[in-house]
Amino acid sequence: MFAVFVDFRIKPGMIDTFLPLMKDNAVTSVEEEPGCQRFDVVLSGDDPNLVLLYEIYDNPDAFAAHMKTVHFLSFDEAVADMIADKVVRTGFVN
Repeated sequence: MFAVFVDFRIKPGMIDTFLPLMKDNAVTSVEEEPGCQRFDVVLSGDDPNLVLLYEIYDNPDAFAAHMKTVHFLSFDEAVADMIADKVVRTGFVN
């Protein structure tokens, strides 16, 4: 299994617009992508503008396919101006 961790720092005042789009992307990923096994959206308890993702895919190819889906590309375009910073980390589940 291939894990993806993403930290989104959202611009002040944008979290209420960002979150529904992020949650829709997560739900659609799990429901429509056979290679996406888990997609959790986590709100930081310390920082109201920090959103953390935990995603599990069958393998790196399934994640690469995710990045090309219509729903991901639409989400990515819609939130681009809301994001102050983004860090993506990947690894394999042991």
